[in-house]
Amino acid sequence: MSETREILDRMNSIRETKKVTNAMYLISSSKIRKAKDSMHKVQFYYDAIYSTIGDILATSPSLEHKYLESLSDSDTCECEGFDRKKHKRRAYLVITADKGLAGAYNLNVIKKVEAELKEYPDAELFVMGQVGLHHFARTKAFVNEDFKYSTQNPNLQRARYITSDLLDEYNHGDVGEIYVIYTRMKNALESEAVKMKILPLSRDAFDKKDEGLYREKAFYPNEASVFTLVAPLTMQGVIFTALTESYCAELNDRMAAMNSATENADKMLQTLELEYNRKRQGSITQEITEIIAGTTALRNKNRM
Repeated sequence: MSETREILDRMNSIRETKKVTNAMYLISSSKIRKAKDSMHKVQFYYDAIYSTIGDILATSPSLEHKYLESLSDSDTCECEGFDRKKHKRRAYLVITADKGLAGAYNLNVIKKVEAELKEYPDAELFVMGQVGLHHFARTKAFVNEDFKYSTQNPNLQRARYITSDLLDEYNHGDVGEIYVIYTRMKNALESEAVKMKILPLSRDAFDKKDEGLYREKAFYPNEASVFTLVAPLTMQGVIFTALTESYCAELNDRMAAMNSATENADKMLQTLELEYNRKRQGSITQEITEIIAGTTALRNKNRM
């Protein structure tokens, strides 16, 4: 009897866990729709900004700027007294989650960052998400402790603050290159951790040579001044896109993990129900056997 009671207790525990995993699945599915809508609303705005930079570089292909990859092999940009050769140190914006239960979402990002740190051990990390912060605090990596932002519900204002913090490091010469490591959704079922260069901006990313309808444009007062204003907005757009896509990937991975957990709970319940029925049937059979044996013994006694 104690065995059947243990099975019942375990079944009740699994049912309660199933309620939690199913609720988390439903919550993630509702949040992911909102996050995707937010990203799509600003996509046209940032497409226009990217197009503007492409126009600037097409109009002035020899433009040298501290926010732009240098044309020379020396990778030196003397604009505004900025010499990138002296500031080769890298900075990484790392986007993880504030909590777990999202499959391999956090692990994939952390593994990619650790691979970068092996090659660039002096790199500075700007980590978002409690999971990443706790991990790199244990590994003694060089983490900017003043950089603390949540990855939940990304918005444009947060992207502006992050852009400002990173630009301060870059403009002061503390770092010479800035990358973002985040999770990108390959499709509805699969995601991957990727690395993208934020600063200096890549010329190839804005190349308009293959666009047959391109017409040369004029910029006031000059291309460099307009580029100085537009480049931070481009960086802000890249960061906001990375934040939103990471958030969508986190929710998507959590949905997959919770759906898998719910399905496993159903399978465990089926197995336990079969085991419970066997135990209960065996107990009933034993009780019937004992009753029959007792009745037979009593009948034989009366005959004597």
